[in-house]
Amino acid sequence: MARKSAIQAAEDQIKDQAFSELQALIQESERLLKESASLVGEEGESLRSQISQKLKQALESVTHVRESTQPAVEATEIYIGGHPWQTVAISAGFGLVVGLLLGRRH
Repeated sequence: MARKSAIQAAEDQIKDQAFSELQALIQESERLLKESASLVGEEGESLRSQISQKLKQALESVTHVRESTQPAVEATEIYIGGHPWQTVAISAGFGLVVGLLLGRRH
């Protein structure tokens, strides 16, 4: 069980890092697009090149996240495939707890 927690923590950290990097890249790209709207010629081409580079970085970041989380996804699939009844029992238990908590709110 501790291993699953460590995997989940690592996966969450990777996701958080990737999303923050993507958000920063998107904001930077938007800024560059706004600046390039009034520029023509060499300056405009330079800014468009920078935007293209930022978008490539975003794509690389997404690819990195996909590759980094793949072992966790595979481990989860292997666990579920090897323990289907335990997975069903855990899911049912979780659903019961959520149902009880929601039932008490009303």
